[in-house]
Amino acid sequence: MGGYAGKILRINLTEGNVSTEPLNMELAKKYLSGRGLAGKMCFDEVAADVDALSPENKIFISTGALTGTNAPTSGRYMVVTKSPLNGVAASSNSGGYWGAQLKFAGYDMVILEGKAAKPVYIAINDDKVEIKDAANLWGKDVYATTEAVLQEFGDEKAKVLTIGPAGENLSLVASIMNDKFRAAGRSGVGAVMGSKNLKAIVVRGTGKVENANPDEIKKVLSAALGKLKENGVTGQGLGTYGTAVLVNIVNESGIFPVNNFQDAYDPDADKISGETMTANHLIKKDACYRCPIACGRYSKWEGGEGAGPEYEAAWAFGADCGVHDFDAVHAANDLCNKYGLDSISAGCTIATAMELAQRGYIKPEELEGTPLEFGNGKGMVEWVRKMAYAEGLGAKLAQGSYRLAESYGVPELSMSVKKLDLPAYDPRGIQGHGLQYATSNRGGCHVRGYMVSPEIIGLPEKLDKDSLEGKTTWVKIFQDLTAVIDSLGLCLFTSFALGLSDYTELVNAVTGSDYTDAELLACGDRIWNVERLQNLRVGMTMADDTLPKRLLEDGIPSGPSKGSVHRLPELLPAYYVERGWDVAGVPTAETLKNLGI
Repeated sequence: MGGYAGKILRINLTEGNVSTEPLNMELAKKYLSGRGLAGKMCFDEVAADVDALSPENKIFISTGALTGTNAPTSGRYMVVTKSPLNGVAASSNSGGYWGAQLKFAGYDMVILEGKAAKPVYIAINDDKVEIKDAANLWGKDVYATTEAVLQEFGDEKAKVLTIGPAGENLSLVASIMNDKFRAAGRSGVGAVMGSKNLKAIVVRGTGKVENANPDEIKKVLSAALGKLKENGVTGQGLGTYGTAVLVNIVNESGIFPVNNFQDAYDPDADKISGETMTANHLIKKDACYRCPIACGRYSKWEGGEGAGPEYEAAWAFGADCGVHDFDAVHAANDLCNKYGLDSISAGCTIATAMELAQRGYIKPEELEGTPLEFGNGKGMVEWVRKMAYAEGLGAKLAQGSYRLAESYGVPELSMSVKKLDLPAYDPRGIQGHGLQYATSNRGGCHVRGYMVSPEIIGLPEKLDKDSLEGKTTWVKIFQDLTAVIDSLGLCLFTSFALGLSDYTELVNAVTGSDYTDAELLACGDRIWNVERLQNLRVGMTMADDTLPKRLLEDGIPSGPSKGSVHRLPELLPAYYVERGWDVAGVPTAETLKNLGI
């Protein structure tokens, strides 16, 4: 069968054992790979009452069914584990080249179990797998670790996945980084890796991923690449200006959150936009494996140069913190990459802290001389460092915005869903996307069903962002299709140009499968429902399918969406019906039977 390597690598860090096992192709047919298969295996192998930071938790690092093939953007992989931030199934996505190298080495997935007695790293060189001492790496940042591991490994084509000090210090917003600048960023996955005393995984593969139908794949690839090139977003906007091309678009729609979502329009937004970055700071573009879009940026700022910032980071350290100094925004983003922090949650947590200080909850004596106020870029950058090293008040910030605000008795000041910080779109002015936020299985997340595409950008068609009509159907379809894309190992940005039938043709040509469009989309529905069952099993209820009080009750103060609130109570019951769930948001027996769960 094409696409799949057909083998899983299982490593028990407690015992120091390395073993392989065949990929369960029956499960792969139902859940694909990546997010889907790893999520199903995590559900089956990790009990509901397991502490996320205990040795009993497991990490599933999984490539997609198409990762490492010649399909466009096929460099993605997923990190699936029980999240220490909120207890649900974390599934964090990253790009670059590491995932492709793992597939080239002959593995669809690496499963990490137990806890090493001392810091270690893992070296994978095709079928040679070693657990090595990492005493000299522990305490190093991501950049230094990457260089040191590559030097010791001795192959410049190898790729390194690692945590930084934030993961070592068990920050609940710690990320796992690869290729220096790429991040499996959300849900605290870096803390789980740190809890296992695992510093890094270096991989080099010399094999190749086969296509089941070489002649067919040529035709399918040609058609897909043509659509990506011709599309205005994937063929022009993202490649020219990076993801921060969205700054002005979103701001002009009146949904660009300012000062911890106290407003949603920023008159100075252009100072942190993709256009400004390209004109004044861009050094070069940076593409992931097999990516024709090349949205990645490598830029300069006063004092250094490095990757990004992406749209979300530009917003989180920009408008959300009231900062319009690009040098400060870039420096803060670079520290997130260097120390291994989720740039969205880091920026949002600092913004929450700024509001807590603004309202008098955080006292001046707690700051130890470091400014914590909207608009102070220098102070913001220092708080990123303090978060990574859990210094002073930084130790509270390192646990995320929800726990920070809760510790002062005002959890409602955390702009989060299921304790995961909301990204750069104010749901008060975009009803479908707000519903997607509230119902997202991993919490506040924009890439579980990117309704910004139809409601703001107009792809595949333009929807009225303020209307409720048809939104439950659209959200379900987008969520299910996104689950498919994540499980194929492709970039979500391809969905600006490609539709369901394009993905069906790709997976069938590569793997030799015979999915219909409906069958492939059903894989996404199945994946979504297993994730929902996982959430219910750890104690989540329909009460968790909500938005922060501010976004439900307080109208946007200014801008094009002035006065808007999110109308979630009108949408949620219909969404449950759309999904085949009961009135409490529990999948019915009939729904589970129809999906083969």
